[in-house]
Amino acid sequence: MRMNDVKTNDARTNDAKANDPRTTPLQHRLATRDDLPALTVLMELAIGELQKPYLNPAQIASSRSIMGLDTQLIDDGTYFIVEQDGQLAGCGGWSRRATLYGSDASPGRDAALLDPAKDPARVRAMYTHPAFTRRGVGRLILELCESAARAENFIHAELMATMAGVPLYRACGYLTVADVSDASGGTPVPLMRMRKRL
Repeated sequence: MRMNDVKTNDARTNDAKANDPRTTPLQHRLATRDDLPALTVLMELAIGELQKPYLNPAQIASSRSIMGLDTQLIDDGTYFIVEQDGQLAGCGGWSRRATLYGSDASPGRDAALLDPAKDPARVRAMYTHPAFTRRGVGRLILELCESAARAENFIHAELMATMAGVPLYRACGYLTVADVSDASGGTPVPLMRMRKRL
């Protein structure tokens, strides 16, 4: 192979990398209520697609009743959006309030403020768009949540993981507290309560 051929191949490789969306930096910002329509679409896609290897169709349908966004997170300024090239890649947040998981429609929500000295901050409503998996979206959101919770003097973080989320959370240092089954959507859905020291 001639030197000119090597240079041409290198240039093609560099052009391909420059045009590969996976190499574009992830950007983040706080969500607003104006983002709700787009967030709803993303969550529906994530629930419907990313749970398939872990749940059967009845469990996925039931998941839609117990998962979703609690808009208190947006109002509290603790819910993040991650974008890549202007496209919504993922979302997730944390909370200084007692509710551990669920949407606005979930029963038993508790807006009581937690005590950072004894209560773990809540990591909540983590979703990645199926087209953006394996790009560090979930890790970035966790880092943002944990950093914000530490800044408010929380010592631990806790979350309720879906089976699809468990591998990420374990890789990020979360340990199992309890296996849980939530049947409030009609069919029992396995979940895992997990915790990490910040």
